[in-house]
Amino acid sequence: MSAILQLQHLKKYYATQKAVDDITFEIEAGSIFGLLGPNGAGKTTLLRMITGIIYPDEGSILFDGQSFNPMADTIKIGYMPEERGLYKKMKIGEQALYLAQLKGLSRSEALSKIRFWFKKLEMESWWNKKVEDLSKGMSQKLQFVTTVLHEPKLIILDEPFSGLDPVNANLIKDEIYRLAQQGSTVIFSTHRMEQVEEICNHIVLVNLGKKILDGKVQDIKQQFKQHKFNIVFDSMPSNLLHSSFTVLQQNNYDFTLSIHDGFKSNDVLRFFIEQQVNVVAFNEILPSLNDIFIQLVESTHSAARRFQTVA
Repeated sequence: MSAILQLQHLKKYYATQKAVDDITFEIEAGSIFGLLGPNGAGKTTLLRMITGIIYPDEGSILFDGQSFNPMADTIKIGYMPEERGLYKKMKIGEQALYLAQLKGLSRSEALSKIRFWFKKLEMESWWNKKVEDLSKGMSQKLQFVTTVLHEPKLIILDEPFSGLDPVNANLIKDEIYRLAQQGSTVIFSTHRMEQVEEICNHIVLVNLGKKILDGKVQDIKQQFKQHKFNIVFDSMPSNLLHSSFTVLQQNNYDFTLSIHDGFKSNDVLRFFIEQQVNVVAFNEILPSLNDIFIQLVESTHSAARRFQTVA
């Protein structure tokens, strides 16, 4: 699959701060891509360069195989920032119509698409409400609609589930999947790692302006696995001591094991089967993205502090 977006050696400096420091990655067309990082990592600066709000000091951006032209290409992008980008005093229907026409839709096209989305997200009765009268979750739904109704090739969602109850969060999530299946590419930025694991195909993690991780979600979880397994029996084994593993945790007949280097899971299973104990479940425990995120961010911060101390 071809890349819709390619960032090549991007750099952006503010005075002495390196907000983005030589970052390179690409995003496949039709994917749901996670852009992750702690506060101050450089995510917002990257998103602003991708949307043409600011320009890189060095490096280049390719959009759909061509050099990114903000004046021409931003009409193909839908950007939903974390901060509310809506006019508080304006009526919701008028605002959606205005923003759709800014993205190149005719009045009749805009009205048709707005009615479609308002019906789909149960917003039909909101037309004459003002934004200032909406709850946080309601304004989030409106902002999502104004981001996607012109059918952009690239959709950028920064904390899209903020303020949404579980029902509406699932509603938006289903629409994200549908848009990706129809050919849109989604950049998903959030601090909620469990959402990333569920939604994204591929992630990039940035910290202190640098890229520190880039890959498919399942490949990354495999890369950081610690050879931990969960094993459940229907009765207590007669022997829990063996050179192939260490018991880390026990809850009745449910155990967490760490398998030692040089041994395989089959070695552990064979040990217990030879005791004629029935194994009810046996699963590898992969680290969560949240655990990996914390591990890498803390290690890069520690490395930066050591560098500053030496300097």
